Amino acid sequence: MRLSASVLTAMASSFAVCRLHMRGRVVLVRSLQKADTFLQRSIGTDVAAAQAEAPPRDGSDEKDGCKSLHALQVERQEQAERSVLINCQSRTNEKKFLKYLSNHGDIKKYFFYESYGLYAVVEFAKRENVASLLEGAVIPSVSHESTVPFKSRLLSLRNLSLVDLSNQQSGLQCQPQTTIPINEFIQRLSKEESIDQQITSLTEAYQLTEENSRLRFLVCSLLKDIAAAYFPECTIKPFGSSVNGFGKLGCDLDMFLDLDGISGRNPKSGLSLEYQMKRANSERAVTQSILSVIGECVDQFGPGCVGVQKILNARCPLVRFAHQPSGFQCDLTANNRVAMKSTELLYLYGQLDPRVRSLVFTVRCWARAHGVTSSIPGAWISNFSLTVMVLFFLQKRSIPIIPTLEHLRDLAGPADKSVIEGNDCTFVSDFSKIQLKSNTETLEQLLCEFFEFYATFPFSRMSLNIRKGKEQNKPEVAPLHIQNPFETSLNVSKNVNATQLDRFVALCQESSWLLQQRETNTPRGGANMTTAWGLATLLLPSQVAGIKSRKKRRREPASERIKGLLESLKNKNQPKTS
Repeated sequence: MRLSASVLTAMASSFAVCRLHMRGRVVLVRSLQKADTFLQRSIGTDVAAAQAEAPPRDGSDEKDGCKSLHALQVERQEQAERSVLINCQSRTNEKKFLKYLSNHGDIKKYFFYESYGLYAVVEFAKRENVASLLEGAVIPSVSHESTVPFKSRLLSLRNLSLVDLSNQQSGLQCQPQTTIPINEFIQRLSKEESIDQQITSLTEAYQLTEENSRLRFLVCSLLKDIAAAYFPECTIKPFGSSVNGFGKLGCDLDMFLDLDGISGRNPKSGLSLEYQMKRANSERAVTQSILSVIGECVDQFGPGCVGVQKILNARCPLVRFAHQPSGFQCDLTANNRVAMKSTELLYLYGQLDPRVRSLVFTVRCWARAHGVTSSIPGAWISNFSLTVMVLFFLQKRSIPIIPTLEHLRDLAGPADKSVIEGNDCTFVSDFSKIQLKSNTETLEQLLCEFFEFYATFPFSRMSLNIRKGKEQNKPEVAPLHIQNPFETSLNVSKNVNATQLDRFVALCQESSWLLQQRETNTPRGGANMTTAWGLATLLLPSQVAGIKSRKKRRREPASERIKGLLESLKNKNQPKTS
């Protein structure tokens, strides 16, 4: 993203007029002094990129039953603006609770969940209903007078008349916010009747629920309330796994501070804003200043926000914190528009064919079970890299399941044109223009072929490129090279070392072998079976961690782990003697 002069003008104006007149403002004033370093420059966001973010002109944003990412975001943001988050008592009476809130307006949807206590997300029919509820809320008394009464839509229920003291349990049905433990899930998979059903079951269990998606947009909306004090008309949008269709329950919440919607760009107006423009060394310095101010405010006044870190010297500056009421680990950025386009691209691919999402979920779960991926930064393969590897594999089928990015670019219309910081990010957004070829391979076939494909892929010489849908010679020396779909000079897997790639290849070889074995690939025992088979077998612990190189792996095609596994399966099927 590039910030235009008009956007910088509006931001600077916000700094000039938004001053908190209170005795406890010293910390914020110091932060503002550090951040007032704006330079009036003509470094605008490309017009094409701005057009790509604009609402559709024909009013129709759904094609062939597929809702675009833009339409989904608009819908979720509107829901979030009409919603509140309430910390409830453990034995809150549901009927009394709803009746009490209904005094402020009609309730469209609500649900309960647990995270450091019991919480309720309540969506009203109108924003005015939320305003009415906030007007009746009380600012709690505090011992120190410098506390700022920031009116958040995060509330706490302290009305004891709504608590059922007669029951030991509330009886409320709480929506899950995290996935079930892998051992428990392996048992569930073992009861399915086919590997296709196992993969479908895994996808349904791991994907974000309707409620979890709503909660993510609500957290973004609550953060927007804070940022809007300094940047009126700004928005905060989730991106990455939270909205691309491949996120699992419990994944981090990546957020993007969008300032392109700020008004004041009409050159025919007879009025201009009064503002004080400060100097900055670069656009990066502007982004760092913005995030520094918001990070300080979130740290000082953000309800439920803890462990705030301002990581401003990273390649993409960000503010990281934990939002305790939701349980999300959050990253807020302000200069990451290419990532927004990557999110949109993955969302589109996931909507084109249901097998895409199912295969990605399965491979990601398999990778996490064997330590191929990790939540800790390091030399591991990232979820994004794994997803691109799945997409590349699906493009390489004899009958491709999904088109290449170049084909999607060729189908794009004028409104889809998008060039961000010199990178061509153009691709079609109208699903009806995409004609898919008839590929009838099952999920079981695709999973087995995926492992076989990468067990023999020439990683030492070739790079993966989903723009063209074919291998290309490596442009740099790296164990694994996966071209960034939009920033084509970048390798998204540059962090991966040879050891981790060797483990990945060895695991692919082992998993491919397992799926071809009748003993581990056939359900046994009827509806109540508990013996691991099929996909469940692939999620059991492996012993390939000690493999040093692919050469050693080729000399031992059947690992000791597989022999032991087959032996254990035979033993488990024998009747107990005691």
